[in-house]
Amino acid sequence: MTTPEGKPTSLTDATFDEFVSKYDVAIIDCWAPWCGPCRMLSPIIEEIAREMNGKIGVGKLNTDESSGIPQRYQVMSIPTTLIFKKGKLEDKIVGAVPKKTLVGRLQGLIAA
Repeated sequence: MTTPEGKPTSLTDATFDEFVSKYDVAIIDCWAPWCGPCRMLSPIIEEIAREMNGKIGVGKLNTDESSGIPQRYQVMSIPTTLIFKKGKLEDKIVGAVPKKTLVGRLQGLIAA
């Protein structure tokens, strides 16, 4: 889940699997501090964490600090957003996309 304040959970290679398997739907922002488009996407991810707190898990994975998960899911560019349903990767979105795009993809999985 998000933190009690409705903020994304910081993830690592070690905590990733437990996090995505804990939620019906989880969205993970794969990012790095030096990445400009990642900085553009970050406030959108934070808004989603606040607005969907308690409904989905929202996490952030720093690809500079944790490289195993990006390798496993073939994250070649950042930002990449990974969306899981019941622990299984359902969607991968590459690039900084509008909030409407992310929410639309999430709503389809939450409703299913």
